[in-house]
Amino acid sequence: MTNDNGALTDQPLAGTLVGENFEGWSQEVREDFESNSFNGKVGGRLLSESSRVRVWEIRLQPGQRHGAHRHVLDYFWTAVTAGRSRQHTADGSTREVAYAPGETRHFTFGPGEYLLHDLENIGDSELVFSTVEFLDSENAPLPAS
Repeated sequence: MTNDNGALTDQPLAGTLVGENFEGWSQEVREDFESNSFNGKVGGRLLSESSRVRVWEIRLQPGQRHGAHRHVLDYFWTAVTAGRSRQHTADGSTREVAYAPGETRHFTFGPGEYLLHDLENIGDSELVFSTVEFLDSENAPLPAS
């Protein structure tokens, strides 16, 4: 995650670092990050929203990518299926991550902190996640559309 100065916080990201300083980023990915730097649609489909939470689903077929989006709210994700992903983050790093069904990771953001990243399925089967955002976090929610 990054703070309001764009510096990474000490909260760990998943996966193995495979590139830094925007190494290997296509022009399409770079433009996506520029265009969607404040995109609050953190999942493919908003399943439910209440006064307390937003529940998202992400379903990616092999080779499919969920574009750049910004997390500002405390949240957690759970992998529903096993699989592998590649993620680019706003600091220029690229990570590859392997998931087991039921694997869950929690994130907390202080004022002004965020995570701007994308998600690409680099495995050979559908990759499915459930993500829950907490609307009573330190930062105001971004629009979900």
